[in-house]
Amino acid sequence: MNNFKNLGIEQKLIDSISELGFENPTPVQEKAIPLVLNDHSDLIALAQTGTGKTAAFGLPSIQQIDLKNKNIQTIVLCPTRELCIQISKDLISYSKFLKAIKITPVYGGASIENQIKAIRKGTHIIVGTPGRTKDLIKRKVLNFKSVKRVVLDEADEMLSMGFKDDLDFILDTTSENRQTLLFSATMSKEVRSISKRFMNDANEITVEKLNSGSKNVEHHIYNVSSRDKYATLKRISDFNPEIYGIVFCRTRRETKDIASKFINDGYSADAIHGDLSQSQRDDVMSRFRDKTIQMLIATDVAARGLDVNSLTHVINYSLPDDPEVYTHRSGRTGRAGNKGISVVISNSRESRKIKSIENKSQIKFLKMDVPSGKDICSKQLFKLIEKIEKVKVDEKQISPFLPDIYEKLNWLSREDLIKHFVSAEFNRFLDYYKKSRDIKSDNGSDRSSKDSSKSRRRSKDFENLSVNVGRKQGITPIELISLVNRITKSNEIEIGSIDIRQSYTIFEIDKTITKSLIKSSSSLNHNGVDLKVIVSKEKIEKKYNREKSERRSKSKRDFKNKSRSRSRNRSESKGRRKFRG
Repeated sequence: MNNFKNLGIEQKLIDSISELGFENPTPVQEKAIPLVLNDHSDLIALAQTGTGKTAAFGLPSIQQIDLKNKNIQTIVLCPTRELCIQISKDLISYSKFLKAIKITPVYGGASIENQIKAIRKGTHIIVGTPGRTKDLIKRKVLNFKSVKRVVLDEADEMLSMGFKDDLDFILDTTSENRQTLLFSATMSKEVRSISKRFMNDANEITVEKLNSGSKNVEHHIYNVSSRDKYATLKRISDFNPEIYGIVFCRTRRETKDIASKFINDGYSADAIHGDLSQSQRDDVMSRFRDKTIQMLIATDVAARGLDVNSLTHVINYSLPDDPEVYTHRSGRTGRAGNKGISVVISNSRESRKIKSIENKSQIKFLKMDVPSGKDICSKQLFKLIEKIEKVKVDEKQISPFLPDIYEKLNWLSREDLIKHFVSAEFNRFLDYYKKSRDIKSDNGSDRSSKDSSKSRRRSKDFENLSVNVGRKQGITPIELISLVNRITKSNEIEIGSIDIRQSYTIFEIDKTITKSLIKSSSSLNHNGVDLKVIVSKEKIEKKYNREKSERRSKSKRDFKNKSRSRSRNRSESKGRRKFRG
């Protein structure tokens, strides 16, 4: 901890951060802390998420608070409610041995009356989102004329989220003699513009090359066909029993679908997306932070401001269009000196995106094989044995029950007892993977595999079934296949043609599993509809291709008609001009 002392941090703060596990300053802390403590100049710090920015501005800001002055002396602005809460908690932890310091978070979605009461009792540091902070200034609750320091944390995110006008308003209300500290992952035009308008002769520091991937993060890629994406995600999770991560999807609907599948498959997972109320979002985030939820399924927008240091994995179920977004995602793991893994599940059609990410982020993806069922069972089994080996035995608590247990299990030999115990804990994986196929890498051979699957289907004895969900309930061919996989607890079932109608769907399926599928289907629902599968006598119509060709023909006719119309109009126009002449 002597290094923090050398930077000028006082002992009480060192004692606090020592309890939090801080050992040595990160590069951004080494560069920023002396400048903030010893130089009143403004500061621009370019550093990625997870590099220790909060302590870089938080420790010197706390140290320079005048405890005799009850007015607000520092304001920290950040883009989201979650980050606002996290920064406040961090600053309170840093100031553990400075009891008189008051820190107040202000953000939308919570009672403004309670925040007003806290401010009127007196506070030294305000941590706020731009919208709520602006609201409190307009209500004349906040007065920033005495503010000595303004921190703009994740300035690029605040500007990309549309907070420019709010930031302009807030900065215009603060003292011109303030010190402004701007922390950003990127120096966009908007960030540069706000720095020129509100900052004077700013020092500028850069930590790591911009857009470079963290050295603590390995980048793995699984190239699989689209139909195997969820199965691959599941196998990655099963192969890493201690996994604690975020799965990034492109859309809200995709997050809901993946989370639903994960939960149905027995995982501790949940989704965070824009359709959640603030209280629902808070509940999900609380359970994720205390690790009740092992896997969080999220969109980029929903995950903004989410700050968790101990993630083992970030999984890109869908690749972002912008390579810089990948860098932000992967930067959420491998923090605080820990190792992390950033995973991409992609297919051969996304090779250009992968190369773009590698070039701009200066990383190299390691091509991985999807774990086989045997590999997963082996990994899970030895994890179970290790857990049993290390479990703490409380003799006092269990001793009253032992005589009955010994009597009950007396007929089993030592070897049989171990087999029974392992099977009781382990059968879920054995049952799921005992007949599973290996998932092959996608080398751009989707077409040939589809053709071969068609020939296999023709050789199968199929039966037509009908399920009571259709276009009205938002069913798609992929979702139907997913439903069948969930009902049968297998991804090996071959499905033939699919005919989705308004309120029901007809599909071909291997005749040998018809009875079990019908029997098990009633336990599931889709979008609130309890599923009911029955044998259908109706024929499947190949109407999708016909509809596409009809739409194509119609658009061609429309185009020709428009072309003829434009041609006629031009001719008539020329005629009128000649007549006038």
